[in-house]
Amino acid sequence: METIYAYLPQTLKETIYAMPSDLKSKIEEIRVRVGKPLEVIAGRPFHLPHVVTFEEGQALVNKLSQHSFYALDEELRCGYLTIEGGHRVGLAGKVILEEGKVKALRYLSSFNLRIAREKPGVSHPLIPWLFDEKWKNTLIIGAPQTGKTTLLRDLAKTAATGMEKYNIPPVKVGIVDERSEIAGCVKGIPQLDVGLRTDILDACPKAEGMMMMIRSMSPDILIADEIGRAEDGQAVAEAINSGIALMATAHGSNYAEVIRRPIVQAMIESGAFERFIELSAEKGERSLKVLDQSGHELAAPERAAQ
Repeated sequence: METIYAYLPQTLKETIYAMPSDLKSKIEEIRVRVGKPLEVIAGRPFHLPHVVTFEEGQALVNKLSQHSFYALDEELRCGYLTIEGGHRVGLAGKVILEEGKVKALRYLSSFNLRIAREKPGVSHPLIPWLFDEKWKNTLIIGAPQTGKTTLLRDLAKTAATGMEKYNIPPVKVGIVDERSEIAGCVKGIPQLDVGLRTDILDACPKAEGMMMMIRSMSPDILIADEIGRAEDGQAVAEAINSGIALMATAHGSNYAEVIRRPIVQAMIESGAFERFIELSAEKGERSLKVLDQSGHELAAPERAAQ
């Protein structure tokens, strides 16, 4: 959190510092909107007793851009940037168009500082379902803030580092990190632990990046976040036909919802995925289910309790 606080104007930091300690430790997002109360998400939204001023918004922009706003043009075009520690800052303001496409953002008035938290070992209870002499093609399903990316990151780390308990050797892992959320790279260097034998294509479109990774880095496992576009389907098929295991996420409340999306449905019906993990979060409590290739819930294997 100290990395995040370093970017905030002093008045905003003081407002957050005044929160109860148990809530501060649970902060997932800090939302700064000019002219609106400061908001934090800590299991649920809290509006704090401070209205963000124009000057505070400008101070935040200056910190994020290191006083060189136009150096951020590429990040502004995408609507977010990644800062030290792997934290992501979403941006909103006036859109500048060029030939009908987004060229940049100007007059920034909304900022979403998403806290990147590592949870080492969060994937370990799932290993008995996901590894049986080799890693299974796995799709993690969940709505925003259910922990999809956190789980995917820890799976990458586990696969790339190995796990002696289950006699799992380390394998080569390739991450295509289109939104810089999995590894949290800054200038190409991961800020988050994604394992020993991991290679990363940062800020690269998924479909193109997956093909690049297959051709150039010969991974044993490909990792990608938020698949679902038409071009993703071709890359997924190429990976599987090349004998590469795939771990990815998809936005949706559950298996029944994502299978209604035509592109994801085609991937599922082709047998691309052997396991599905459903994540949910209600009233701040997270839960999960593991499903087989047909979408049926699996019981815990014997070694899950070891």
